[in-house]
Amino acid sequence: MTTKPMTKTQLVATLAEQMGADKKTAAAALDTLASIVASEVAAGGAVTLPGIGKVACRARPEREVRNPATGETLTKPADRAVKVTVAKALKDAVA
Repeated sequence: MTTKPMTKTQLVATLAEQMGADKKTAAAALDTLASIVASEVAAGGAVTLPGIGKVACRARPEREVRNPATGETLTKPADRAVKVTVAKALKDAVA
Protein backbone atom coordinates (compact mmCIF):
# COMPACT_ATOMS: atom_id res chain seq x y z
CA MET A 1 0.00 0.00 0.00
CA THR A 2 1.75 3.12 -1.25
CA THR A 3 0.22 6.43 -0.33
CA LYS A 4 1.60 9.91 -0.60
CA PRO A 5 2.67 11.59 2.63
CA MET A 6 0.47 14.35 3.99
CA THR A 7 1.59 17.76 2.76
CA LYS A 8 2.02 20.75 5.04
CA THR A 9 -1.12 22.35 3.56
CA GLN A 10 -3.15 19.21 4.30
CA LEU A 11 -1.67 18.99 7.80
CA VAL A 12 -2.49 22.65 8.51
CA ALA A 13 -6.06 22.15 7.25
CA THR A 14 -6.57 19.06 9.41
CA LEU A 15 -4.97 20.73 12.43
CA ALA A 16 -7.21 23.79 12.02
CA GLU A 17 -10.29 21.55 11.79
CA GLN A 18 -9.30 19.54 14.89
CA MET A 19 -8.46 22.70 16.87
CA GLY A 20 -11.57 24.54 15.79
CA ALA A 21 -9.40 27.42 14.63
CA ASP A 22 -8.58 29.05 11.31
CA LYS A 23 -5.77 27.86 9.04
CA LYS A 24 -3.61 30.89 9.82
CA THR A 25 -3.56 30.05 13.53
CA ALA A 26 -2.89 26.37 12.84
CA ALA A 27 -0.03 27.22 10.47
CA ALA A 28 1.49 29.54 13.09
CA ALA A 29 1.23 26.81 15.74
CA LEU A 30 2.88 24.24 13.45
CA ASP A 31 5.69 26.63 12.44
CA THR A 32 6.30 27.58 16.08
CA LEU A 33 6.48 23.93 17.13
CA ALA A 34 8.96 23.16 14.34
CA SER A 35 11.06 26.17 15.34
CA ILE A 36 11.13 25.17 19.01
CA VAL A 37 12.14 21.58 18.19
CA ALA A 38 14.85 22.72 15.76
CA SER A 39 16.40 25.22 18.16
CA GLU A 40 16.37 22.80 21.12
CA VAL A 41 17.89 19.93 19.12
CA ALA A 42 20.50 22.24 17.55
CA ALA A 43 21.55 23.27 21.07
CA GLY A 44 22.17 19.60 21.88
CA GLY A 45 18.96 18.99 23.79
CA ALA A 46 16.03 16.68 23.18
CA VAL A 47 12.29 17.22 22.76
CA THR A 48 9.62 14.65 23.59
CA LEU A 49 6.42 14.95 21.56
CA PRO A 50 3.84 12.99 23.60
CA GLY A 51 2.30 10.18 21.60
CA ILE A 52 4.72 10.72 18.69
CA GLY A 53 8.27 10.26 19.93
CA LYS A 54 11.50 11.88 21.00
CA VAL A 55 13.75 14.04 18.80
CA ALA A 56 17.34 14.32 19.99
CA CYS A 57 20.79 15.24 18.80
CA ARG A 58 23.52 12.67 19.26
CA ALA A 59 27.27 12.92 18.78
CA ARG A 60 28.89 10.52 16.33
CA PRO A 61 32.59 9.74 16.79
CA GLU A 62 35.28 9.98 14.14
CA ARG A 63 35.17 6.86 11.99
CA GLU A 64 36.58 5.11 8.96
CA VAL A 65 34.35 5.15 5.85
CA ARG A 66 34.82 3.66 2.40
CA ASN A 67 34.22 5.39 -0.92
CA PRO A 68 32.16 2.82 -2.85
CA ALA A 69 33.31 4.15 -6.24
CA THR A 70 37.03 3.87 -5.61
CA GLY A 71 37.23 1.58 -2.59
CA GLU A 72 39.41 4.18 -0.85
CA THR A 73 39.18 4.32 2.95
CA LEU A 74 38.75 7.78 4.43
CA THR A 75 38.51 9.15 7.95
CA LYS A 76 35.24 10.99 8.53
CA PRO A 77 35.47 13.57 11.32
CA ALA A 78 33.20 13.50 14.36
CA ASP A 79 29.81 15.10 13.80
CA ARG A 80 26.30 15.30 15.19
CA ALA A 81 23.13 13.69 13.87
CA VAL A 82 19.44 14.04 14.63
CA LYS A 83 17.79 10.89 15.95
CA VAL A 84 14.05 10.30 16.19
CA THR A 85 12.78 7.58 18.52
CA VAL A 86 9.15 6.63 17.87
CA ALA A 87 6.86 6.43 20.91
CA LYS A 88 5.44 3.06 21.94
CA ALA A 89 1.90 4.46 21.75
CA LEU A 90 2.40 5.29 18.06
CA LYS A 91 3.96 1.90 17.34
CA ASP A 92 1.01 0.18 19.03
CA ALA A 93 -1.50 2.31 17.09
CA VAL A 94 0.05 1.24 13.77
CA ALA A 95 0.39 -2.46 14.59
